[in-house]
Formats: sequence, C-alpha cells, structure tokens
Amino acid sequence: MDDKPVMLIVDDVEINRVVLTQFFQDDYEIIEAENGQEALQAIAGNKVSIVLVDLVMPVMDGFQVLSFMKQNDQYAGIPVVVMTANNDGDSEARAMEMGAADFITKPYNPTIVRCRIRNVMAREENEWRRAAQVAQNRQLAEMHQFVERDQLTGIYNREAFYRRASERMQAHYQIPHSIVYMDISCFKVVNDLFRIETGNLVLKTAAFYLDVLTGDEGVCARIEADHFALCLPTQKLDMDKLIAGLDSTIQSLGISHNVLFYAGVYPVDNAFLPVDQMCDRAHMALNRIKGKYMPRYAFYDKAMRDQMIEEQMIVRNMEYALQEHQFFIQLQPVYGMEEQRVIGAEALVRWNYPKGIIMPGKFIPVFEKNGFIVRLDRFVWEEACKVLRSQLDAGIKPVPISVNVSRLNFFSQDLLKYLKDLVKKYELEPRLLKLEITESAYMENPHQLMAIVRAFRGSGFPVMMDDFGSGFSSLSMLKDLPVDVLKIDMAFVQEVDKSSRAGAIMETIVELGKRLHMDVVVEGVETREQLEFLERIGCLEVQGYYFSRPLDVDTFKGLIARSQED
Repeated sequence: MDDKPVMLIVDDVEINRVVLTQFFQDDYEIIEAENGQEALQAIAGNKVSIVLVDLVMPVMDGFQVLSFMKQNDQYAGIPVVVMTANNDGDSEARAMEMGAADFITKPYNPTIVRCRIRNVMAREENEWRRAAQVAQNRQLAEMHQFVERDQLTGIYNREAFYRRASERMQAHYQIPHSIVYMDISCFKVVNDLFRIETGNLVLKTAAFYLDVLTGDEGVCARIEADHFALCLPTQKLDMDKLIAGLDSTIQSLGISHNVLFYAGVYPVDNAFLPVDQMCDRAHMALNRIKGKYMPRYAFYDKAMRDQMIEEQMIVRNMEYALQEHQFFIQLQPVYGMEEQRVIGAEALVRWNYPKGIIMPGKFIPVFEKNGFIVRLDRFVWEEACKVLRSQLDAGIKPVPISVNVSRLNFFSQDLLKYLKDLVKKYELEPRLLKLEITESAYMENPHQLMAIVRAFRGSGFPVMMDDFGSGFSSLSMLKDLPVDVLKIDMAFVQEVDKSSRAGAIMETIVELGKRLHMDVVVEGVETREQLEFLERIGCLEVQGYYFSRPLDVDTFKGLIARSQED
C-alpha cells in the first residue's frame, strides 16, 4: 500500500469521489477532500503525486486551489487534473492557462479518464527527468560563473528576464502588462556582408535603446542571438514609436544595409502564467508577419489562442483516438486516360472525432511537430494493405494504392523492414503499395533519402515524388533521385487556363518525365478544360474532383469491382 503513489480526489459530491476511487484504487492510494480548503490541508500533510479537483465547490473552488498550488514552489510540481461539466469549454481553457495538466468531463468515461491520467503521469515523469537534467546542467554552469546579464549587450539574459518579468507582473497584477518579442529580419546577412563586429554593434545598440525605453517601469532582455524581449505596462507601450525609434537608432550607425526589427505583442491577461509561455505567444504573433515588409508588428489574438487550445486538444486526444479507431482512411482514385478507368488510388487519413470530422490540415502539422505522425503513417499503411488483401480475397484484381511517408519516418532504423514485413503479413506484392515522399525530405538530407529510395525500389516498392513543383524542386533532384512517379502539384493545373507560362511549365515537366522514364500524375483536376489540356500535352494519369472525391473503403472497392465487370 505504502509503495503506491498518492492521488487526492477533491469534490463536494460524494458519488463522484466514489466513482473515481473505483477507477484508480488498484494503482493509487486514494485520499479525499470535500472542498478546496480540505484539499490544501491534505496536500500539506501527505506526499501527493496527483490531484483531481472539481472546479465548482463551496468554501474554496478548484480555480483557487490551482492558483495556490502553482504559485507555491512546494506544490507547483504536482500535476492537477480538473473536473468539469460537459461542454464547459471556457472553464477548461481558463484552467489549462492557469497550469492544469489536463481535464476530464462528467459523466466519466472510465477508458478516457484512465487514459488521460496515465498520459499526465507519463508527461510528469518525462518533465521530472528533463527538469533533473536541466538542474544538473544549471548547477554545472553556476560552478563556472553565475551571470544574470547577457555578456555581449549588458541587458538581462533569458532566465533573468523570465524571473524578473514574473516578479514585476505579479507584484503589480492589477496593472495590465504586455510582453514584446522581437527579432531582426535576415540578421545573418549583416554578419555575412559585414564583419561579426558590425552585427555585434547592431545588437548592442538595439539593447541600449530598449534598456532606455523600458527604464524603471519595465524589463528587457536578449533572449538569444538577435531575439529580444520586453515587459512593459500596456499603457506605456506604443509600438509605432518603439519601431520608429529603433529604426532611427540603428540607422544612425551608418550601415549600408536596411536592418529591420519585427515584433509580436502578447497583452498579458493572467500575470501568473509562466513568462516563457507569454514569450511563446508573443513569438507566435511575430511569426504571423515575419518576412513581410509591412506591418512590422502583430498582436496575439483570440484566433491564435483558439489555435493553441485546438492543438492542445489534438495532442491530448491523439493516443486515445488511435486506440479507439477514430482514425480511418479514404481512397481517392487515380484515372488512366488511355485505359479510361481507375488505375490506382491514394490513401488519405481522416479523424472521426466525436464532435465531428477533423481534417488532416489541422492535425497533420501538429503530429509532424510532436512525432506522432510516424505511428499514424504506419496505421495508414496497414489500413491500405487491408483494403488490398480484402479485394484479393473477394476475387477482385486490386489497383495499387499510394501512401504518404512522412520525413520523420526516415529516422526509423526499421523502416524498410517494417514495410517488407507488412506486405508479407498480408501476402501482397510490394508493387501494390506505392510510397509517396515529399521534396522537403530531399532538401533536408538528400544523401540519406537517395539511399532509402534505392532500398525501397530494390525491394519492389514503387516510389512517388509528391507535390512536385511546390517550391523545392530542382533539376538536380530529378537527376539524382531515382523515383518512379512524379505527382505534379495541383497549383499548376489550377493555373493552366489563366497562365500560359504555367501551361508551358507543366508540358515541359510531362515531357521530361517521359524522357526520364517516370510516370507523371497530375492532381487537383477539377474541370473539363483542365482535363482537355492534359490530354493535349500527353499526360496519362490524373487525380481530382472532376473524376472522384475521396471515397470510403466500401465505395471504392465497389467501384473497382464494377470496372472489372465492364
């Protein structure tokens, strides 16, 4: 019993405590509290590992418990999972911003609740290990020299800024503050065109200006490289004057290059949020306008907040979604112009979330950032193999199905073995599973990708270059990379009836593909005019809404079966 971690369940309704106790009594030592005041006493008197707290309670509610714990260094590391009524999105978002690790909704689904608590504890274990490593690294650094100031510019460094900005805002929490995150556009050019000393002069001059600007009422720091951060009372912040003054100050150096600062602004609505999160939000606003000439600054807004909350929802639910088969595939046919029938298909993943279908454009970028795309890809590959096997078992001659291979898969040592084992498991010929790779994967590591592509083809898997012409393609890539099929980016076909140059480029690519013995597939075909143009230039394989939208598996199999009866 003593070896079990301790879970504190805080709810003024006894039946809720009883239900949750039944869920976790085998894995945790359970202690209970009826309100926030009792909860704080329990936390002080026990070595609590995790807290489950209802947000709406008498005496002291869940928000107050959460605020107290996250402001108290002794308890800030204990993960808190809040309990809410269904569809109470505002309370959930507020709790997450105050530092809650996750939330569970009533009535409780035992599978979801256990999965979320398991995920929270796994994250906390990882955070503990990472924190231990960070602490060790910090201790080693402090053995050499403790510095609060940036050595080049003399203003605060990152850690000092986080600490001092937090202290200032919490001490004056009744005064609205803003966090400004700034960097210089193409600063590397300054160092390349001039000397490193010139770049350092720009940084020191900017730091001096920002230090004078903030004065005694704010804090400024050099976060890293050419990145700066400010914390100021919102009423003292005039971004137009700040940018204009910074421009004027830098121009006084007489450098024959236009040095432009860009900024993102986060109006702080909760002084007790970690300052690194505030900087992340200001940085998110900066990324919206970085690289443009105008405007030079942007504010973090509700749309960005909603995007962040949506991404958090996606990450929280991805494991459960995979476990509960919420992901599924659709198949978009590829038509052969000569055969006048379906000659292939592309497998496209979808997410059947309980509140509605989530399209790939929302979750794929998130999964590519956190690495979950590797597992999702493997799910799609297996689903495609199941479709092929079921057709063979039904006496239907299947057409090849192409699947996407994310660039992160190329870091998996067992990638080729996994694919070979997969087609062996379903007794398929490798030629039936076409592998789609992206040009960006080639740009990141061309030598590694060339070796993998050769290995794919050597094992019988056809390889396709997806979205060719989307911005990275080059003749050098075509020369070096031995792919079987080029898929032309849909942007070209959508422009052929408006731009003669787009049509000429597409015609050249089709001809080049033939000369290099590569098949060419054009995706995004939506009109009769586009199809007639492709026929004129000799393109033999097309994909798009003109012929068919993505189909569910049964509809697709029926389409293939009927085509073989004709």
